[in-house]
Amino acid sequence: MNIANVNELNYFLDKYPSVSMMEVLMVDINGIIRCKRIPRSEFEELFTHGTKGPASTVLLNVKGEFCDELNKADLEGDPDRLIKPIKNTLSYIPWLDSETAQVMATFTELNGDPNLSDPRNILISALDALKSLNLKMVVATELEFYLIKPGNLSTPEPFVSKIPGTSVDQSGVQYAMPEDLWDQDKFLDDVRSACECQNVPMTTIHSEYSPGQFEINLHHTSDPVKACQDAFLLKRLIKGIARKHNMSATFMAKPFMSVAGNGLHIHLSLYDKNDQNIFSDVTSSSIPAVSNQLIHAIGGLSELMGESMAVFAPNANSYRRLIPGNFAPLTPNWGYNHRDVALRIPVSDSNNMRIEHRVAGADANPYLVLSVIIAGVHHGITQQINPSEMILEGAEIEEKITLSRFWPDALNEFSTSAILPQYLGADFCKLFETVRRGEMEEINSQITNIDYEWYLRAM
Repeated sequence: MNIANVNELNYFLDKYPSVSMMEVLMVDINGIIRCKRIPRSEFEELFTHGTKGPASTVLLNVKGEFCDELNKADLEGDPDRLIKPIKNTLSYIPWLDSETAQVMATFTELNGDPNLSDPRNILISALDALKSLNLKMVVATELEFYLIKPGNLSTPEPFVSKIPGTSVDQSGVQYAMPEDLWDQDKFLDDVRSACECQNVPMTTIHSEYSPGQFEINLHHTSDPVKACQDAFLLKRLIKGIARKHNMSATFMAKPFMSVAGNGLHIHLSLYDKNDQNIFSDVTSSSIPAVSNQLIHAIGGLSELMGESMAVFAPNANSYRRLIPGNFAPLTPNWGYNHRDVALRIPVSDSNNMRIEHRVAGADANPYLVLSVIIAGVHHGITQQINPSEMILEGAEIEEKITLSRFWPDALNEFSTSAILPQYLGADFCKLFETVRRGEMEEINSQITNIDYEWYLRAM
């Protein structure tokens, strides 16, 4: 389970002797980090025995509230579980004024077994399917986000660069504009420094396809669980450093209707016990030289994409991103060197042949996104599923909408899946669906400003 021990704590305190508090970070079912702070006097107990906390911590809704419907899911009494620190995640928090550390944590049963409500443990369990085939997955994530202006406006606005010498916002997309990076140089350099401090393997930064939007990529790693942990830590430190610079950062799927949404793209490849990339066919002269295993993996990912949409698009705002013409996949197509498809085969050599999964929003939980991706890959390879015809480089695509664009439809598909419970566990699937439906019902019970603006006078 990769639990940290007291030796790791002592080594850290030798390096940072003035640390007086520690934030214990727990990732919930939504992909939100929940936290408790403990004083230095309790550090050793955490790293020796763990600490106790309610199991419902990872089952809260987006508002941080307990879902009443879960009382029917064998959680009566909200029992305690053990919270234990994860190995190699203890680090210093450079954006706070106080001398504070942080460590990621996982829930276990009181006897030490993994708690299967914790989404991290769901991913670890899903990976067993690939291990049974003697396969190793290499993963990298790409996250998009917006910087938000400070102020007291009634609605948020993206932090857009100004036309030089004026207070006027720069117009146009200005994709990959160096001046946008210069304008945010201090913020971005603090992000880089924090990544180094917290061992988050940051790589490329660029301004994205909307004003005020950026993308930061992480290096590939052969530890898929760490890849997801790094994505959580990157989101957290971006938000923290934005606050330090009197801004906000958001990974909402669709914070602004008139511009592009935020995506979570995951690159994945598979290697056998001899470290050979099984997605590549070295005997082929085709471009791309893909193997049957890659084709079958695409087939499985395509087949399960519909029933996985509730994970890729987990809340009400997620579906505002899934509209035609907004660079968000609406059908399970695939192609080579083509960014309008759901499953892209990037240009690469044989050792780096991979799939870029482009469906999830940046609001999705990376642990669960990767879990359902693993399900699709394993299902496709073992059942030898063939996908639709590959879309060629430069081909024009007729946009089709076959994936759920509405939350109730996605949850209905998820609830009737016969495949995903085999990888995520039937109990967890039920918990996930219950929390999401509870949140959906609460949103549907609200009367919004749109109701008043459209209907109050007219009706």
